[in-house]
Amino acid sequence: MALLEIRNLTKRFGGLTAVDGLDFDIRKGEVVGLIGPNGAGKTTLFNMIGGVFPPTDGKIIFQNEEITRLKPDAVTKRGITRTFQSNILFSNMTVIQNVMLGRHFRSKIGFWGAIFNTPFTRRKEDEDLEKAEELLEFVGLREMGNDLAADLPHGHQRLLSLCVALATEPELLLLDEPTTGMNPEETDALLARINDIRARGSTIFLVEHDMRVIMGICEKVVVLNFGRKIAEGPPEEIKKDKRVAEAYLGTEYVA
Repeated sequence: MALLEIRNLTKRFGGLTAVDGLDFDIRKGEVVGLIGPNGAGKTTLFNMIGGVFPPTDGKIIFQNEEITRLKPDAVTKRGITRTFQSNILFSNMTVIQNVMLGRHFRSKIGFWGAIFNTPFTRRKEDEDLEKAEELLEFVGLREMGNDLAADLPHGHQRLLSLCVALATEPELLLLDEPTTGMNPEETDALLARINDIRARGSTIFLVEHDMRVIMGICEKVVVLNFGRKIAEGPPEEIKKDKRVAEAYLGTEYVA
């Protein structure tokens, strides 16, 4: 059964059709890649799934519930979390404080509990702190918990953005160009984390220009060109698809 269903999804901006009649499914536990040339509609698709843009037509169904026009916070609470191409962090807050903000999406602390600092509130805050520290350990940033986010090198900021997303306990994690600006060693470390994230129960949908990443980690790849799906399938099949080569990969990828 599909975790995410995209049905005839379309987005128009005036006379421009950014996404055109898109259909595909993502099953629970999969790692699915999304590729295509610049302007193919990849970011627009992520924005629609995440609730930033309402579609012009079509449906987004997540865990059998239509979420097509939900706002971003409602989408996150249902279990979809997204990272961005640029690092979206609170740079003047510490690393652990940034992760705690992610935990607040799962917090059950009510208004009055926060005002009066009830025993339940203190217990939940302790649990959230413990979870945040565990996540920092998971991504290799535990020793930097008290550092300012702004002081981290770029690769560690990318890992912190991932950690904040994981703090929301996503069922589906949308990764938008996760290896941007990373050196090969940092990229390899992130790929290992993605495999570990999947093992912890999250499904992953990622946009990535680094074909080594896509071909090395994804079970399925969806290819967009001018807002339309031109191919879908396992990486080895995508590498051999002449339509994909012509639109994006280049002839060196064609067997």
